[in-house]
Amino acid sequence: MWGYDVGLFASGQSGSSSADWLVSMTHHGAGGPRVFPPVVAKHLIKLACELPDDEARSLSTWTCGELARTLVRDGVVESISTSSVQRILASEKLKPWCVHHWLSSTVPRDEAFRAAVQNLCALYTRPLERHERVLSIDEKTSLQPRPRTTATRPARPCLPVRVEHEYRRAGALNLHAAFDTRTGEVIGICRKRKRQIEFIELLDDIDRRTPSSVTSIHVVCDNNRTHKAKDVQRWLAAHPRFQFHFTPVHCSWMNQVEQWFSILQRKRLGVENFADLDVLESKILSFIDEWNEVAHPFRWTSKSFDKVLKSIDDPWRRRPHWSDAIKQPTLRAA
Repeated sequence: MWGYDVGLFASGQSGSSSADWLVSMTHHGAGGPRVFPPVVAKHLIKLACELPDDEARSLSTWTCGELARTLVRDGVVESISTSSVQRILASEKLKPWCVHHWLSSTVPRDEAFRAAVQNLCALYTRPLERHERVLSIDEKTSLQPRPRTTATRPARPCLPVRVEHEYRRAGALNLHAAFDTRTGEVIGICRKRKRQIEFIELLDDIDRRTPSSVTSIHVVCDNNRTHKAKDVQRWLAAHPRFQFHFTPVHCSWMNQVEQWFSILQRKRLGVENFADLDVLESKILSFIDEWNEVAHPFRWTSKSFDKVLKSIDDPWRRRPHWSDAIKQPTLRAA
């Protein structure tokens, strides 16, 4: 049974601050429930809302055990269990051990950003004319063969596929690929380097494979400097049917080929065990051929782009600090 020590609020000071209502929930043991005064819960919540380094603790994030240890170190309480710490944090929906990465971008989210997003949205969702083609291009880098010292063993009843842990390094490849956003067809080449030369090789391959009746080839790519280099610009000038569209900075998810790369990673590269670079290249190209036999596009709608644009109109605001407002717990008779 869990309960609050209602007697702690008999001093008449409970209405002076909402923080004074915080008390910890504890388990009834053999000697009765162990109850902590509100100041312990307040100090714990304040501690959890600070970074460990700011509290002279060399930790990346807090855990319940480390919070309990710090409370004892600071003389707030003689002892407190990790389960008590967890219950107090849960009452305020605090999980200081969880980490969420976010980006404080220096790139302005202005009208130019809005125009770039709307342009990509139109390329992916609008009906294309017969003379148009939309391709998403990028590179998947540092693909390693990692040959194993013992052959991989196939699954058996009650046994999974078994892969030797030990491997040796045998170089790396880069996959330069283009994904057709309307058919799902993939065009790819594998090279040891990632330069303008290799990028132009892919463009040449696309040019050869695309019928002359297609007079407008829209290419979506990121802002890698290779895609904007001088040799590439000269190539584009000599091939006017190619038009480049760059994703906004830090918006690589808008490049559809990234979605196909994740499929390649799961289905072909999940277990890295190839004899050498030649075998790795052969297997990747075979996977592309098999994909193209049953190729399908990804169904993108304007909803995802609308969310991005909405974030411009309603920018992220500072989340309230723990001290801004503390919820008042509901007291029930034990």
